[in-house]
Amino acid sequence: MNDRDCHNRVASVLVIRWLFISWLTNAVVLGLAGWILSGVTFGGSGWTVIWSAAVFGVLNTILKPLLKLLTLPLAVITLGLVWFFVSMLMLWLTQLIISGFAIHGFWNYVWATIIVWAANLVLDFLFRGDRGRTAAATA
Repeated sequence: MNDRDCHNRVASVLVIRWLFISWLTNAVVLGLAGWILSGVTFGGSGWTVIWSAAVFGVLNTILKPLLKLLTLPLAVITLGLVWFFVSMLMLWLTQLIISGFAIHGFWNYVWATIIVWAANLVLDFLFRGDRGRTAAATA
């Protein structure tokens, strides 16, 4: 095994670890949003929280970057405000896909988006070094 294979393996492990931590954080944060906000419900099921976090994570990993790219001109004009609505859209799509997950009312969407954003900001800050090492390992 040469150095490049070793670096690729390390990078893969770090990416998988990051995805798992992100999914787990989203599960906790979505559950927390449901506990704090009366308009965010999971039908009383812990499994709904877990499935919601999984779907939310997939949407954030695949769809959200594409939407952010498409809305880049609007983001420049609105100073990034449009990306807040892209994040809200991810929660709305998660609600459409997961039958037990529901967010009732615009302001519950706003607060749930803020709660999820704040938790992911903290997570990104705590694990930012790992992502930097991942980029260095793949270079």
